[in-house]
Amino acid sequence: MRILFLGDVMGRAGRKAVIEDLPKLRDEWKLDFVIVNGENASNGMGLNGEHAKALLAAGVDCLTLGDHAFDQKDMLQFIESESRIIRPLNFAKNAPGRGHRLFTAPGGRKVLVLQALGQVFMKRAFDDPFGAVESVLKSHPRGGLAQAIIVDMHCEATSEKMAMGHFCNGKASLVVGTHTHVPTGDAQILPGGTAYLTDAGMCGDYNSVIGMEKTEPMRRFLTGMPKGRFTPAEGEATLSGVYVETDDRTGAATKVRMVRQGGLLQPSSAI
Repeated sequence: MRILFLGDVMGRAGRKAVIEDLPKLRDEWKLDFVIVNGENASNGMGLNGEHAKALLAAGVDCLTLGDHAFDQKDMLQFIESESRIIRPLNFAKNAPGRGHRLFTAPGGRKVLVLQALGQVFMKRAFDDPFGAVESVLKSHPRGGLAQAIIVDMHCEATSEKMAMGHFCNGKASLVVGTHTHVPTGDAQILPGGTAYLTDAGMCGDYNSVIGMEKTEPMRRFLTGMPKGRFTPAEGEATLSGVYVETDDRTGAATKVRMVRQGGLLQPSSAI
């Protein structure tokens, strides 16, 4: 399968880039399945139902969330009626929605998508992400029930993301980090056939401070005092993520490429 994962969609600029560019990329790259992290798509804090519908209509097969999963209050109800949205596995036990789902791709092939929140440097204490992921992977063997398995590891620490990559080696098709909004350059295929990238980066305006208009973050760094709210930067966005090809028989990754399209960052294409 040909699978595209795009990192955190940041505000209006990120939504616009995904909605305008993804249909072309699906056609040009002959994509079978697209996952997008959408947890910052609505004004930089969470995802609302209206914006989720627009992203799904543009060709997204699965939207993942993160620690801001329910910042937009309508998501508490919307996620219960929209099964293409995945929240973290190890979120609060009574949280609405689900942390993993087995999707059907073209040809009847199955794609398992799951997401976990890390614990290191995160503001809230979440349940153990490794145990949560292990319980799902045990019941969904790669190349068996699922022809491809994608793990979105949403956390701050690069070390924790790398640990999850090695933990899932041979069990997942792709482990990709999200949350920091900065793309890393370490795309690789681990010895067990698991593609790995520490962070997919964001779909947003990189003339910013992690997607936010620069003035307020700079003020806080320089003075230690807030004056206003953070607002998403609205310049031309870069689509950032990772492209993976997998073997239907084994679920192993056969190709991995970093993706950067448009905006300020140096281009990098799947093709």
